[in-house]
Amino acid sequence: MSDGEAMMDEDSSGSAAGGVDLSLTTAASTIDPTVVQSRILQSASLAKESAADEMDEDGVDGEQQAQQAVADQPTFQRLNAMKARRGRSEYRRVRCPAHRYTPLRENWEHILTPLVEYLRLQVRFNTKTRSVEMKTSSHTADAGALQKGADFVSAFMLGFEVQDAVALLRLDDLYLESFQVTDVKLLRGDHLSRAVGRVAGQAGKTRFAIENATRTRIVIADTRIHMLGACANVRVARNAICDLILGAPPGKVYNNMRNVAKRMNDGIEGSQVDVVACGSS
Repeated sequence: MSDGEAMMDEDSSGSAAGGVDLSLTTAASTIDPTVVQSRILQSASLAKESAADEMDEDGVDGEQQAQQAVADQPTFQRLNAMKARRGRSEYRRVRCPAHRYTPLRENWEHILTPLVEYLRLQVRFNTKTRSVEMKTSSHTADAGALQKGADFVSAFMLGFEVQDAVALLRLDDLYLESFQVTDVKLLRGDHLSRAVGRVAGQAGKTRFAIENATRTRIVIADTRIHMLGACANVRVARNAICDLILGAPPGKVYNNMRNVAKRMNDGIEGSQVDVVACGSS
């Protein structure tokens, strides 16, 4: 026997004696899935516990920071219209039509008083351009005072009375709407005149009936119609006027206005009853 064969026999006998199996088997490389799953669940539960601890600590710190922020929050005074515009004054101009020049001159004091005393605006009438000019000042407290004043003067220029137009300064839900008779139906000549006459009625009877039923104010200036009131009321008045322009009989419009007025009164009475019931309870 040669020396190499003797060494191989010794290695094989030594490995058998030691009990070590060097052969490759699939059993040695297989991982138990139950052990891996248990380890994953355990690590997930630990992660949740650590996250909960961190949230508790952050919550305490967040509450302390919020209390400190509320304590350190500064209080500022309300800015007037001039400071809100960084010292720059705003300006509005409303032109006066030729047929409203005399009424403006007669009612100038009644127009000037609410603009100056209530809105704190600077007002003047420019005789060269025949327009009413308004400007904010350091005494103007409301930032929207200039727009309200412009709407008030514009309503007067359209033909509304001062007592009706001044409601734009006191209430926030009033609007102006204007449209042409020819926007509803294209009429010419005597047909257009009759349509305007149906809207106005004899001695203004139809116009007054629509105003009283819908709680609006209506001005008929030639073929243009102006309405002042709340949004829902203006819509009802506009529908009635459109029906008259299209040729509906005035009697049918009166019946519709009577029903509308009844529904409005019932709604107001119902709301008052609800308010009284809430107050008594």
